[in-house]
Amino acid sequence: MNLLALRPRATLQVDLGAVTANVRTIKARTAGELMAVVKADGFGHGQVDVARAALAGGATRLGVTSIEEARPLREAGLAQQILSWLNPLGADFAAAVRLNVELGVPGLDHLHTIARQAPGARIHLQLDTGLGRDGAEPVQWDRLCRAARQAERDGLVTVAGIMGHLPCAGQPGHAANALGRNRFAWGVRVARAAGLRPADHHLAATAATLSDPLSHHTMSRIGAGLVGIDESGTVALRPALRLTAPLVTIRSVPAGTAVGYGHTWTARRATRLGLIPVGYADGLPRLASGRAEVWVGGARRPVAGRISMDMTVIDLGPDTAVSVGDCVTVFGPGEDGEPTTAQWAGWAQTLEHEIVTGLSARLHRRSTR
Repeated sequence: MNLLALRPRATLQVDLGAVTANVRTIKARTAGELMAVVKADGFGHGQVDVARAALAGGATRLGVTSIEEARPLREAGLAQQILSWLNPLGADFAAAVRLNVELGVPGLDHLHTIARQAPGARIHLQLDTGLGRDGAEPVQWDRLCRAARQAERDGLVTVAGIMGHLPCAGQPGHAANALGRNRFAWGVRVARAAGLRPADHHLAATAATLSDPLSHHTMSRIGAGLVGIDESGTVALRPALRLTAPLVTIRSVPAGTAVGYGHTWTARRATRLGLIPVGYADGLPRLASGRAEVWVGGARRPVAGRISMDMTVIDLGPDTAVSVGDCVTVFGPGEDGEPTTAQWAGWAQTLEHEIVTGLSARLHRRSTR
């Protein structure tokens, strides 16, 4: 028996047309190619569908973190070049060659392992341009470039690209971005001095592509922007998600009725409470309890009490004209007044990225174009 089929359906609708439109909007702002980064199941929107929608909008490459994330794209018949840049030393690098997946190389250990285990690999050397996270430290860069050039001469690898990532691109004008741009330019010069001539140079992700033309090179990597998130706040992109759920029950309660675990909410007047079958196990952030709102009956109504694992209670008010079975919009594009994922992120004191990537697989999903 499929127990999920018995559960009242909360439905996640994915607007793939919005993904295509977002890529076109971003493409108009740069002369370089666009890589559609479809990691984390396409930012929670469905990896293969988002990839196809992005390619329809003008993206020419695909990006993922691990080699395994690339496999479903190949199995779906997508032949575009794929770059994977976050693999441990124990990864199956030979599989990357079989799948025609390029590899990010953050240091000498990765370079030597790939050259030994996956001869013929195409690689992108990663320079730390200020995040202190992934990529080779500047003091290691010259040695990495010279070793990569030797591996290239030996026929073991092809250095296809140089990549970096800005630390504060969501804050246009931040001094760290200028330092990152300068470090990347220096890194390209060092690579050329070592004899490398990679065709691809890429530093900008979504926010920098939209707000920092000086960071544009031969290609930009677009991830969150595919699904309507611009951390720089400079361009209006189209959110691609709508989460709805049916009202399972409605009850009338007197003033003073306490609701939910810990009784953190108490009715200040006689009201009606609605129950929807979606909670933190579906990806609603529990930290949004006491602040979040939903859209029902043509108006916003507040969440009453703590968000539970499987359900959330809504204060419908005494006069809202709704019935059991009516649709509640938890979030959407915001065009009709419903909350957005950005607002849910604010209520939960987190990033919009965390909201969309944290949505559960048990939600019923439906894609439109």
